Amino acid sequence: QVQLVESGGGLVQAGGSLRLSCAASGRTFSSYAMGWFRQAPGKEREFVAAISRSGGATYYADSVKGRFTISRDNAKNTVYLQMNSLKPEDTAVYYCAADKGIFVHSTSSAYDYWGQGTRVTVSS
Repeated sequence: QVQLVESGGGLVQAGGSLRLSCAASGRTFSSYAMGWFRQAPGKEREFVAAISRSGGATYYADSVKGRFTISRDNAKNTVYLQMNSLKPEDTAVYYCAADKGIFVHSTSSAYDYWGQGTRVTVSS
């Protein structure tokens, strides 16, 4: 069982930056691939980024590639999402998720545990 708590959301102007954090409970954090997803008002949840257990492999949605960076610190049981050059269309609730499987996935159904989310609002 893993509990995930996101933080770092807020209000930022377009072009600005935010860093989201997701702290995980338990001593097996390094055995989970981790992902970030987001859900904008009236839209379905969508994949943002994912990272392998060791942090050696990362994957991004095309919409955030080159602007967002996912990373993890297994010693701190934390995964991060650095978001730069933010756009109004990045406005959403951002969720982190943990996947017990071996491979890294971009589909939400593959993830086993979810945080409660942190809201990001980008003003134009």
